[in-house]
Amino acid sequence: MNTAVYNKSNKCCLLVFRNKKINDFSGADTVISEFANGGYYFDKISYVAFNCSAEIVFALKDGLENYENIVIYCPKAMEGTMKDFAVAAVGGEFDGLNFLKSDGISVFILFSDSNNRLLVSDICNELDKRYGVNHGCAYVKTVGAPQNLIMSAVNSAKSIWCELEFNISESYGDAKIEVVYGSNTPKSIFDRALRELVTRLDKYIYALEDISLEERLVQLLKLRRMKIAVAESFTGGGICKRLVSISGVSEVFYEGLNTYSNEAKAARLGVDEMTLKRFGAVSEQTAAEMAEGLIKDGNCDVSISTTGIAGPKSDNTNKPVGLTYIGIALKDGTQAFKYQLCGSRKNITETAINLALFLAYKFIK
Repeated sequence: MNTAVYNKSNKCCLLVFRNKKINDFSGADTVISEFANGGYYFDKISYVAFNCSAEIVFALKDGLENYENIVIYCPKAMEGTMKDFAVAAVGGEFDGLNFLKSDGISVFILFSDSNNRLLVSDICNELDKRYGVNHGCAYVKTVGAPQNLIMSAVNSAKSIWCELEFNISESYGDAKIEVVYGSNTPKSIFDRALRELVTRLDKYIYALEDISLEERLVQLLKLRRMKIAVAESFTGGGICKRLVSISGVSEVFYEGLNTYSNEAKAARLGVDEMTLKRFGAVSEQTAAEMAEGLIKDGNCDVSISTTGIAGPKSDNTNKPVGLTYIGIALKDGTQAFKYQLCGSRKNITETAINLALFLAYKFIK
């Protein structure tokens, strides 16, 4: 079947006007999630201080000049300002649902502090009409989901509409499920099947689009305006390598350390020598102290640490090959997670890298 991608990211821009002083995101995450459920993902998301006229003018001008579809998410009190600027720039007029369409540009206004006359579902329907969506596909990306759970979720979703096609690929615990629907599939039925899949796999999901795990994490860090630091032992810089492969990561990546030896863990991260002697380098306590050592100086907002036994042989502690601990620290607390991984040395380290990136994503989400 000839398919079109359901992720219709055709020059869509979201402008979120917020109170910069209190770092208020005004429910923007919910709006972004609702658009994703409708199959739309934004090429650009800008956060603009609504009490700064220069920022407002720049953001609106950039959106109207560079994107086909601009979604404005703002307080109700800004409705007049937004409409006046958009009409002056592209012409036309807004309808009763706060929707303007003129010269190939669509402008939609959603209110952050009152019931919206224009709903996200209305916007998605307009975009469907614009891009002639008749058939396509959606994606569900997961990390750590057991294979039997994925198959059970797929079978449950397929029972809703047997003509749906599911393509599953997996690499070191990072799975991509592609859901393909035909032109004879009612969108309401497709949405129901996709919701069934998402509901069953919810705690393992990091994206509803075909995007890499590291890119999704970097996106979220930028959205949260957070910086991340990494301390690796047995993953040997693999996490850092994945992060720096993403363009623009310098905005959010503070530092990466490869503290392989106990001496480095103590000297560079402040891991207590008694912790290393009592519990060993591969332990929950060491992973936690490694992550804490990165965040305690206040230069980052979240940190990741890894320590484990990659094999093919164990160390002199007789701990099993594949034993892995991942530490995640935020400014308000630290947690360490234990995994018993299996397979080759590469399989163990690559799976640990995916789990570490996913845990960081879940913690700041």
